[in-house]
Order: sequence, then structure tokens, then C-alpha cells
Amino acid sequence: MGIKEWVIPQDKVFFDLFDRMAQTVVSAADLLVELVENFENVKEQCHRMKRIEHQGDEISHEIYEQLNRTFITPLEPEEISRLASALDDILDYIDGTAQQMYSYGITETDDSMIELAKLIRLSVIEIEKAVTGIRTIKNPGLIEERCIEVNRLENVADNVLGHAIMDLFKTKDAITIIKLKDIYENLEMATDKCEDVANVLSDIAIRHS
Repeated sequence: MGIKEWVIPQDKVFFDLFDRMAQTVVSAADLLVELVENFENVKEQCHRMKRIEHQGDEISHEIYEQLNRTFITPLEPEEISRLASALDDILDYIDGTAQQMYSYGITETDDSMIELAKLIRLSVIEIEKAVTGIRTIKNPGLIEERCIEVNRLENVADNVLGHAIMDLFKTKDAITIIKLKDIYENLEMATDKCEDVANVLSDIAIRHS
């Protein structure tokens, strides 16, 4: 056993929890795409989303509980805390936007919402792969590639948001403008939160490679 393996505990519970958290985020993004593509039974879909968000909260709480009672951790405590918080932020924005669609009484979605939701899903799929990679960090370059792709997708989302708001302000219904602008911006903010996670993962890969 090398010195690194001796110093770092072999208990990989944090990596298992992060895998579960990443999977939960992907589940939320899948449901978001389903919601905006088939805008039916919205109340029921929002209840489903809230259950997924609660699952994420439980995993996040478990990560912090483990952190509080573990003396030696496989990553720096600050890294664990930052990653847990950043993943939870994605979930919060996905859930919050779904709930917003329902509470605003939106009757239909549009191409911009669908495109942004799909960008969120693509981003979290990349994140899930990168999260899996930090378990051993055998190839930090592959993790970095995932993170770069998340950054690219966030830039695409910025462009989608810009065009969506330009088109929105061509309409004259002030209430509709306010509602849709909020939804567009929160969907795009979810991609910003994905970028935050990618930055944390990139830092971890560099530090521990």
C-alpha cells in the first residue's frame, strides 16, 4: 500500500453519496424536460419534482453528517461542502422553476423553455460522469473535458436566454412578459449552477491528480 492509500481512508462513503446526489440531479432534469415537452398534469409533475428535490436534500444532509463525524476525509472538507452545496443548488433551481410554472398559471411552454431544459439535462449528464471520475481521479483530463463541456453548454444557454427575452419584449402583454422572463432566467440560472459544480470538480481534479 502506497503512502497516499495509507493517508486517505478507504471508506468511500462520500463518493457513494455524491454519485447518488448526481443521479438525483439527473432525475430532476429528466423530469423537467418531460414537463416542458408535455405540459400536462402539471400539479402532479410538480409534486414528483418536489419529492426528487427532497431526496436531494436528504442526501445533502447525509453528506454534512458524515463530514461532521469523519476525522480524515478522501477530499478536503471544504471541497466536500462546496460540491454538496453546488449540486443542491442545481436541484433547487430545477425544482423552483417547475413550481414557478405551476404557481404562475402557465398554460403552455415554448421552444425556449424546452431548449433551456434540454441544456440543463445535457449539463447534468456531464456532471454525473465527472462526479463518477473523482472517485479515483485516474484520468483528470477526462474530468476536465466534462467540465469544459458544461461551460460550453452554459454559454449556449446564455444565447438562448438572450434571444428568448428579445422575442418576449416584442409582445405587449406586460404580465406575460414578467412571468416568462422569470422562468427563462431561472432556467438559465440552473445552467449557471451547473457551471459552478463543474468549477468545483475541475478544482478537485487538479488538486488531487
